[in-house]
Amino acid sequence: MNLALTVLEIVAPVFLLAGIGFLWVRAGFEYRIEFVTRLAMTLAVPCLIFTALMKTEVDLAALANLTLAAIASYAAVGVVGAALLLLLRLNQQTFLAPFIFGNTGNLGIPLALFAFGQPGLERAVVLLAVSAVLSFTLGIWLVAGRGSFLKILKEPMIGATFLGALFLWQGWETPRFLTNTLDLIGQMAIPLMLLTLGVAVARLTPARITTAIWLSLVKLVICAVIAWGMARAFGLDDISFGVLVLQISTPVAVTAYLIAEKYGADSDSVAGFVVVSTLISVAGLPLLLALVL
Repeated sequence: MNLALTVLEIVAPVFLLAGIGFLWVRAGFEYRIEFVTRLAMTLAVPCLIFTALMKTEVDLAALANLTLAAIASYAAVGVVGAALLLLLRLNQQTFLAPFIFGNTGNLGIPLALFAFGQPGLERAVVLLAVSAVLSFTLGIWLVAGRGSFLKILKEPMIGATFLGALFLWQGWETPRFLTNTLDLIGQMAIPLMLLTLGVAVARLTPARITTAIWLSLVKLVICAVIAWGMARAFGLDDISFGVLVLQISTPVAVTAYLIAEKYGADSDSVAGFVVVSTLISVAGLPLLLALVL
């Protein structure tokens, strides 16, 4: 009973806030998703990443080990996903990238924070950076047949990750007034991301729902099993173990839909994958969280 209550206390704020975004749009209120997304990804999230890394007490070697475990997990999920899609004769261009990369920002970071506190947040932002680099290079290449690593280097949150890692490595800290300012800006990130997730899901037009249902269930199981195995193989500590399993197992991100639409994949089918996997995660992630706590 205590475990169930703990899990509920962790996941309820996440899904309730996303639900508010969903209902806000359904009620007909305005929500300028492009502006809010730009504000979050250009300002709030980079500040969150930088301050989390600067203030972390985890050493760089442990974060590097977590990064390698994440890369290995994504590689394994990619191999298994490609084989599965090939076996089932589903379009690789449409489904492979969404199958590999989850919603490590909108859902992964809040879950890690509420489940494991500040140490969980510190690890989650590292995995967000890893996911962003891979999804906007390898992910775009899988959809479009091309990608640009130099372009991802221009993303503010990637710069914030490198800068935060430098401050951590050197033991530097920004002046207190600046740290407080960056902290305050970073605190916007999580509510903005969750509200935007709900809004985006409300506006999607899903297709191929039957395929999306079973593919979402398979994705959740495969990602969780692979991340669990990689966490064991890399000897991660308990918090890193839990964060890796949660982050790798998150549902399909809305960015997968945007990439599919931009580069000519079946965006309606990806929209179905996003919506269904997000709904399934309402039950799946709490169950997974109960196993890693």
